[in-house]
Amino acid sequence: MKPQEMEYFDDWLRKKVRNPRFRRGYEHARLAVRLGHRIYQLREKLGLTQAQLARRMGTKQQAIARLERGDYEGFTMKTLQRIAQATRTELVIDFRRPAKRAAGH
Repeated sequence: MKPQEMEYFDDWLRKKVRNPRFRRGYEHARLAVRLGHRIYQLREKLGLTQAQLARRMGTKQQAIARLERGDYEGFTMKTLQRIAQATRTELVIDFRRPAKRAAGH
C-alpha cells in the first residue's frame, strides 16, 4: 500500500475496531493479514512481481496473490521457507508479548 492508502486504511480500521464483533474477527485474522502484508512488502522491496516470485518458488502467480491477500490462514512452514529461499532471506519466527495498544485498537 502507498502511504496515503495506509492512512485511509488506518482511519477506517480505527473506526471499525470500535465494534466488538468486528474487533473479535479482526483479532482472529490479524496474523494472516500481517503475514500477507509482510510478503507483499518483501516482494515489492525486491522489485518482484507476483509472477516472478511464483516462478522462483515453483508455483503459480495466483498462489502468491492468495498469500498476500490477507485472508489466507493456511500458511505452512514449508511455504514460508520457500518464500525465504526464493527471496534469499532468512525466515525468523519469534514469540513476543503483545504490544500495548492505543485506545480503539
